[in-house]
Amino acid sequence: MLLVPQVRLALPSDAQGIAAFSRDYIEHGLGWSWHASRILRAIQDTATNVAAVHEYGRIAGFGIMQYGDTTAHLCLLGVQPGVQGRGLGGALLSWLELSAVTAGIECVKVEARVDNPRGIAFYEKRGYRIRARVPGYYSGVIDAVRLEKGLVVDPSAGL
Repeated sequence: MLLVPQVRLALPSDAQGIAAFSRDYIEHGLGWSWHASRILRAIQDTATNVAAVHEYGRIAGFGIMQYGDTTAHLCLLGVQPGVQGRGLGGALLSWLELSAVTAGIECVKVEARVDNPRGIAFYEKRGYRIRARVPGYYSGVIDAVRLEKGLVVDPSAGL
């Protein structure tokens, strides 16, 4: 049995670590847009949840989800390469989805780089369906696959 560290809301002190992770592992090959100041704004935004998992004093994984009236956008989700495959990504995504259900969200949308088949498979395994391919979505350089998942609004019914 794998033990998954606790998912919690990110703190302002997490912004630098999340930003560096995004630069190194998510935005690689693109211009860096998720700087620490942008992450800090997301942490402080009442319409956004930034979830984090820590191990050994550092960010092991995180997710950023912005909430609208009935839809949410998963902006970023990542797990450090050395700890992938242990359920951290799934735990982060479930935490964010349950928060969305509590907020009355009916649908979550996310984009994934087409050159990230493992990430696309991760979302599909969790009920996300491909809706479109978006040419040049990432800095005009890399296409995206847009995925969506409908949520069950009644929290007692589960996801």
